Amino acid sequence: MSRVCVLIVFIMLHATACLSADMEITPFRSVNQRPLSQIFGLPADFSAAVTPAGHTVFSLTQDIASEYSTSQTRNEKITLDGESYRWTMSARYGISDRFEAGIDIPYLLYGGGVLDGFIDGWHTSFNMPQGGRDFAPRNRLNYSYIKDGVRKLDMNRAGSGIGDITLNGGMKLYDAADSGFHDNLALRAAIKMPSGESSSLRGSGSTDFALSLCGGMNNFTEWGSLAVFGSAGGMVMTRGDVLPDQQNNLVGFATLGFGWGPAEWFSLKFQLNGHTALYHGSGLIELSQPSLMLVGGGALKLPGDYLLDIGISEDVAVATAPDVAFHLGLSKQF
Repeated sequence: MSRVCVLIVFIMLHATACLSADMEITPFRSVNQRPLSQIFGLPADFSAAVTPAGHTVFSLTQDIASEYSTSQTRNEKITLDGESYRWTMSARYGISDRFEAGIDIPYLLYGGGVLDGFIDGWHTSFNMPQGGRDFAPRNRLNYSYIKDGVRKLDMNRAGSGIGDITLNGGMKLYDAADSGFHDNLALRAAIKMPSGESSSLRGSGSTDFALSLCGGMNNFTEWGSLAVFGSAGGMVMTRGDVLPDQQNNLVGFATLGFGWGPAEWFSLKFQLNGHTALYHGSGLIELSQPSLMLVGGGALKLPGDYLLDIGISEDVAVATAPDVAFHLGLSKQF
């Protein structure tokens, strides 16, 4: 799906009428959407910008992920075939010049979906490997895992509901700006509570605590805004309900991205999201290997100072994240 990212860049570049330098570039608020990954508290907020005192930032994100992955060893077999839809309502409030507090409320839907035909056709048109998609039943929901003859995961019925709710906070560590640059650094913390139904993969059944350091540098030049951003952190989880005997209790994660805002109303950006394995005791890539995914796209500044993120992600480390995921994020500061 990397050609989709190239197409987005091409269209946006040819839509540019003039150059400007006042577009602040922030990371995508998207993480690994694989059902066995998104149930945990991997943070999606990598921004180093802390909400100003007395202001509130509301956002609504949608992530649609399509996945087909199957593999087996002598004593294990896994199949991850389906589509997931995740909507997250978020709010951040600046409680002082240095601190903010917030909440994320997700709603998840799993089903067979409708994207299989499109993705099969795309792979065929560009002579890309299908990975077995072309031989699998289309628009099927089947998440299953068997180890040593025991079926440890079996989900094949569509369903939807509230996921695990996250409370979070941010502390500004550094913020320097003038007409030519804006550099910032923040410490972020989040606690995810087991409010979703783990048997339907809308939650993990665990309480997760994440701590991360987030930084960003925006430079405003005659060629537009140029930005580099990144984050690194760790997450501690209590014992959950999904593959509990194989779940890791400590996970590291990081992001790295860059962007260019050639006009005051849009920017182009790309970022890598990675995390260490969430499970152990398996010889399967889907469970035991670190994940790395690429998110590419851009942001549009809409009337009323709304900001719209549009992104597409793919699994750089094959079979460690969904084949493709589409991200939309709408936010506004009040």
